[in-house]
Amino acid sequence: MVFLGLLKTNSMGQNVVRYEKFEELQEVYTNGSPDTTYVVNFWATWCRPCVKELPYFESIHAAYKDSAVKVILVSLDFPNTIDSGLVPFVKRKGLKAMVAVLKDGNANRWIDMVDTSWSGALPGTLFVHGKYRRFYEKSYETPEGLKTDLLKAIRNKEL
Repeated sequence: MVFLGLLKTNSMGQNVVRYEKFEELQEVYTNGSPDTTYVVNFWATWCRPCVKELPYFESIHAAYKDSAVKVILVSLDFPNTIDSGLVPFVKRKGLKAMVAVLKDGNANRWIDMVDTSWSGALPGTLFVHGKYRRFYEKSYETPEGLKTDLLKAIRNKEL
């Protein structure tokens, strides 16, 4: 996996990877291993439904950490709150999945690159596995719902 962003590690050993441009982040899940399923969740600390579902993504990360499933939590927090808000939040919550910070504030430029159906509302989750690509603009109410969508991605990598 290629990480083009600036790496910052807090005292819990959690990596917060910063990307200046969306294309740097996109390269991680489009040019990574074709055998890997990428679960890319777009969220923010100020989004209540996003924060509520974070434990579900952490559960997926823990359950599949030794397999070809990679969870990327893409924070869309405001750039001026990364060090004062996001990094302490990640530490406080003990997030273990990779947290990516997208500093590219021109969302109108890159939202359609994620999925043309995305309005930009949070949360949103993209599943990528080989040629399989599905985006869900919703919050997961249960961990089972997230796992169901993940298993679809794993099984349908050639669609």
